[in-house]
Formats: sequence, structure tokens, C-alpha cells
Amino acid sequence: MDAPEVTVGALGVRSGARGGDARAAAEDSLEDYAFRYVPRSFRRWSALSVGGTALGSIAFLADFSIGASIGLHHGTSNAVLGILLASVIIFLVGFPVAYYAARYNLDLDLIARGSGFGYYGSIITTVVFAGFTCIFFALEGAIMAQGLEAAVGIPLPVGYVISTVVVIPIVIFGMRALERLQFWTTPLWLALALLPLLWIVFTEPEAVTDFIDFTGASDGTVSFSAIVASAAVCFALTPQLAEQIDYIRVMPPRTAANARSWWTAFVFSGPGWVIFSGTKQVIGLFLAVYLVTKVDPSIGDRAVEPVKQFLGMYQSLLPDWVALGLALILIVIAQVKINVTNAYSGSLAWSNVYTRVKKRYPGRTVFVVFNLVIALALMLLDVFSLISFVLSLYANVVMAWLVTISADIVINKHLLRISPRFPEFRRGMLHDWNPVGPVSVAAASGLSLLCFVGAFGADFQPFSVLVAIGVAVVVTPAMALATRGRFYLRRRTDGIPTPILDRDGNPSGERLRCHVTGYMFERPDMLASAESGPRGELQFVSSLALALDESDRYVLPPEPAVRERDGPGRRS
Repeated sequence: MDAPEVTVGALGVRSGARGGDARAAAEDSLEDYAFRYVPRSFRRWSALSVGGTALGSIAFLADFSIGASIGLHHGTSNAVLGILLASVIIFLVGFPVAYYAARYNLDLDLIARGSGFGYYGSIITTVVFAGFTCIFFALEGAIMAQGLEAAVGIPLPVGYVISTVVVIPIVIFGMRALERLQFWTTPLWLALALLPLLWIVFTEPEAVTDFIDFTGASDGTVSFSAIVASAAVCFALTPQLAEQIDYIRVMPPRTAANARSWWTAFVFSGPGWVIFSGTKQVIGLFLAVYLVTKVDPSIGDRAVEPVKQFLGMYQSLLPDWVALGLALILIVIAQVKINVTNAYSGSLAWSNVYTRVKKRYPGRTVFVVFNLVIALALMLLDVFSLISFVLSLYANVVMAWLVTISADIVINKHLLRISPRFPEFRRGMLHDWNPVGPVSVAAASGLSLLCFVGAFGADFQPFSVLVAIGVAVVVTPAMALATRGRFYLRRRTDGIPTPILDRDGNPSGERLRCHVTGYMFERPDMLASAESGPRGELQFVSSLALALDESDRYVLPPEPAVRERDGPGRRS
């Protein structure tokens, strides 16, 4: 981004937006486009580099605990089938949302704005996601603290603080620091996690037999209700898609030259994250069964703890002191890799919410700290002991939210052509509120939570998440049809004569100057300003300036009777 051509004083005088906040938000080395489109000038990484960085966060150990937890309760057969069911559904739900993020370089909040929620309506979904980052950070931080306690005797509360503070220096510097961390730590994590496991599988074939035959606390009979109950816990991890999106939104433009690498990186690091997540859940169950049947039959429910799982695996192969050291290294690496992502994504989400509500931007660093304070409080409240309940409960709201966005993209945008295909996100182009998304989320999450608490009887409880999915798929297009698409677009055109997409369908790299801030921004971030120049000439205003503007003086007036299929960009 070019340096501004106006003085600091001029920014403060000319703008209804706060000049200091605009300059802070434009500092891409720290702010990482926290509530904005990511321009080409920032997206310097190759598709495979972005994909590798995104997959680095999948090292988290909660998967191992989730797989073990549902397997010990429902048995191997039900658990594996439940994991497979959840993985397929999560992949299908995530694919269109992740595609929009990678193709148009937007985070999930910006996508939600034009996918049924409106400019302010998407705050609802962003708060849901921000809450997930806090909960998930707490779960992963608790696992790291357990490792520190087991290896070096650090008390859990102190371990909670360590696991929280250690990520701050990395997260503050955003994508550049995250890319380096994930790149250099992934090979070591893979070696520590997979080599001992493969050794056990090939040298102790009876361990595989025990795993296959394991029945858990039940009688092991395969039943649809047990499969769905197992899947319900896995569904709570679906917001990980939003964290993947925070990485893949920096994908380079897709062209004929890089199409193969672009699609490969997108599929595996976008919706395909669940392939790796599901595999880890099965491994977590295998390790728990190995502990219960081979290492320590008296371990009981503690077999769900990843610390115990890897320590037990290492101790079966190596001297205790070596096993302890390797387990600690693995756990610290894994938890730092995921928790820098949790903290990073949480800071982006809270920035989005606060900026739209208050029209101020104190800086992403403030929200890094805010997010981590909440996560630390959850750790101190021992949220890990309630992992299955917390994740199962949260899954109902999560699936209602993400299925609504996905259904709007697939059904309303591409099948019914009621919702604009281009993912509009700019203030002034959208209505503040669109009832399609909020009504769908409220109906889907409300009915599924009633199922979850047993309001419709115990027989329906395991199916609560499927209720959320089904209701969202039906209500989202029904609301779009009922409202005739009137609440999607406030304007059909943004007042700029040049196209928002290039010939390849990528967001245009054309650069225009914002007359409010003085900065250069790329075409997708810009609109015509309602305020003409001194000689009546057309002026441009950035979505950043509009987000911080309390006066509404730069916002173009609405166009009458806008119910349109395609916004300013028509190619997808």
C-alpha cells in the first residue's frame, strides 16, 4: 500500500472517519486486513505456501481427545462411522464457503455480510466464531498445561498462564510470523506424532485387533443413534473452517498457469482440513484403546487426555526420561501451532465486531489480549473437564450458522439466483440487516437446542445437530423467496466505471486513491464517494474509511427496488 499523500492533520480534518484509526488499520504488517478485503499487494505467497501454512494449524491435539472420548463411550465401530459422517458433511458444508474466501480473498465475516446477514447482521455470526476461538484456545491451552505438569511439574494454573502468554509475540505480527512458524515446525510435529505410531502398528498387530474389536462403555452394537451422537461432538469443530479461511483468504489470484496448484492447496487446506482432523480423531481413539488394553488398564477416563496418550505410547518404546521429553516437545509444538491460529482468528473476529459497532479501531493487538484473557478465564474454570458437553452443545449453534451461509451461496446465489453471486461486503452496498440469515440461524439453532436438551424426548437428542443442518437448508432459501431478495443489496452499482473483477474472474488489482484517508486501495475495496471533488469530479472512498465513518457523508444513496442477482461483479 502506498504512503498517504495527505498530512496527518489533513486526515483528521477532512474525515468523518477517525484518521488515526484509519492509519492504524492500514498498517498491514500488524493489522493483516482485520476487517477488509486482502489486496494482491499483500498476497505475495504461492498457493502451496499458503496451503502449507493453513494445514500447520491442524496439529491441534483436541482431535485426539475427541476421538478417544466418543470411542470410549460408543465403541470403535460407532465412533469411526460417526467421525466419517461428520467429516463428509463438514467437507460439503465448508467447500462453497472456503471457495468464496480463497477466490475473493475475504474472511468469513465479510462473506456472511452478503450471504444473508447484511452489514451489521453478520456481527451475530462473528460473535459465535469469536466465542469458538476462546473456547478452543482454552481447550488446547489446557492440554499444553497438562503436558507441562506431567513433564516438569509446573502447576496447572501456572501452565495455563504460560500457554496463554507464549503465543502473544507471534500473533501480534500476523500472517508473516505465522507462515514461518507453521513451515518450520510441521515436519518435526509429523515425525514425533507418526513415527512411534507406525512402529506400534507394524510391531504389535494385536494392538490393531484390540482397536477394531473395542466396544467401549456400550455393548459395541452399531446403531444409527450412536453414530449420530458420535458425529455430534465432531461437528463442534466445524468453526475450524473459519480459521482455515483466515489463512486461505491470502491465496494468490487463480490463473491458467497456477490452476492445478491453486486447486490442490485450496481443497486440502480449505474444506479438506477435516480429512486430517478426522484421521487424528481415529488415531486418538487408537491410542486410548492402546492405553486401556496394553499400557495401563486402570487409567480409565484419563485415556482421553492427549498427554497420557502420547506419553504412554513413547514409554512403551523408550526410556521414561526420553519419553517424557519427546511427549513434552510434541505437545508444546502442537499447541503453540493451533493456539497462535486461535488467537489470530479471534483477534480478527473481535476487530470486525468492535469496528462496526463503535466506528473505532484501537488496533488488532488489543483484541489479541482481549481474546486471550477470556480463554485464560475458561482454562481456570476447567473447561477441559467438560469437553464433550461443551463441544456437543456448541455444535448446534455452529452448524446452524455455517450451513446457513453455505446454503445461501449454493442455493440462493447459484440455483435460485436471488442472492448476488459476488460476495458484497462494503458498507453502503448492503442493507444493515438482512432477515434471511438471522432467521435461519435462530430457527435452526433454536430447534436443535430444544432437541439437545430433550424437549422432544430422549430419542431425538442424538439428532439435534442434524436438525440444525436440515432446518438451515430449508429456511435459508425459504426466507430468500419470502423476502424476494429485497434485503441483500442496497445498491446494484458502486459508482466506479471499471470492473471489480479481472478477465480471470479474480478481484481486480487496479489501484484507486481514497479521498478521505489519502491511501491507495485496490478496486474491490473502493466505492464512489457521495461527496464530489472541488470541481464536481468523481471521488473514491475506501471500505476502511466507510467502516470508521460516523457521519454517513460519503455513503451513496440507496437505489430504488434493488433485488438483484448479481452485484458489481458478475463472474465467478
